[in-house]
Amino acid sequence: MSQHITPSKLLQRLVICAACFVGLSQAQAQDSRIAIFDSQRVIRESAPAKAAEAKIEQEFSKRGKELQDLATRIKAMAEKLDKDSPVLSESERIKRQRELADLDQDFKRKQRIFNEDLNQRKNEEIAALVDRAYKVVKQIAETEKYDIVLQDAVYFNPRVDITDKVLKALAK
Repeated sequence: MSQHITPSKLLQRLVICAACFVGLSQAQAQDSRIAIFDSQRVIRESAPAKAAEAKIEQEFSKRGKELQDLATRIKAMAEKLDKDSPVLSESERIKRQRELADLDQDFKRKQRIFNEDLNQRKNEEIAALVDRAYKVVKQIAETEKYDIVLQDAVYFNPRVDITDKVLKALAK
């Protein structure tokens, strides 16, 4: 889904970026220590993220298998109806079409619920991980005396990147 950025929103974002650059340049002028961490990398690569992914996979595998089985059953019923349709009576064909439509509707409902539940669980795990990551970032910032830690910058020099430190701390 793409977002349309209006000229006023673009101008607003440019003003915010300019203010950030001014703030950063002032911070640099005062010999401040700045660090960056990549939250998306933490969500993708951290040990807790991988453990959460495996946990969710285990939680939802049975329901996913049931949905696959139901989809296979619907496909087989549709193929059988197509094959048998020429020799079926009108009432029998309508009855089977109705059964197939009802089963397909049930499948779509179950699939929607499954996807909603799965997304909710993923969001819960990500929120918990982000919370832990923020605590680790704060701890690193305090220990190493950083004045500011930025998240997900468009560009940064790798020497100010503390993502690896965050990943190591989360792995403990």
